[in-house]
Amino acid sequence: MSHKQRTVADQQKYSPWFVISVAIFITCLITANITAVKLVNVWGFVLPAGIIIFPISYIFGDILTEVYGYRQARRVIWLGFLCNLIAVVTIWVGQILPPAFFWSGQAAYERILGYTPRLLLASFLAYLLGEFTNAFVLAKMKIATKGRWLWSRTIGSTLVGEGLDSLVFITIAFIGEIPMPELASAIVTQWLAKSAYEAAVTPLTYVAVNFLKRSEGSDVYDDDTQFNPLLFTG
Repeated sequence: MSHKQRTVADQQKYSPWFVISVAIFITCLITANITAVKLVNVWGFVLPAGIIIFPISYIFGDILTEVYGYRQARRVIWLGFLCNLIAVVTIWVGQILPPAFFWSGQAAYERILGYTPRLLLASFLAYLLGEFTNAFVLAKMKIATKGRWLWSRTIGSTLVGEGLDSLVFITIAFIGEIPMPELASAIVTQWLAKSAYEAAVTPLTYVAVNFLKRSEGSDVYDDDTQFNPLLFTG
């Protein structure tokens, strides 16, 4: 391990800042999945309401990888997957439980919070592929750039990760349901909107990354990391 890998990431005790970053990442992920059911019109573009907060999960994914390294980011991505699964299962159990005789909101509950198996498959696959690709690209670019040009890593990794996320989710969720031209348009629109969001807040990402690097004494380079997403060590 190099001198630049003096990091909280490989210690058993996690710092408050690491815990806060993980909490924000997972909160953004679950909130985005719940609010995505509503479609909104933004400057003539139809987008899921989750666009408000979902890109923030990618921003914090970038921060976690940049400061703490791919190893820790990998653990957080799987933790986010588990937490999202718990939320989905809980919502589903709440849906199938018989409603109280005086409660009239069952149809609304099912309409807003209900998930079809196809949408769940699309959401979970898109999340895992997008997040792991985002973390991998950022970590590799950090090595290639020798830690310079943070903006190139955050924007570059997001372009790839968000692109795959949008491609996988919209294709699996809606292919056969809407015409191909509209399907392709939806993929490109979401990809560009999410990527533009990340680019716009790059100055804030710089502030957060620099603050955490100073506070944690951590600046991980994944020179010896095994990038298999199924590993939890190495």
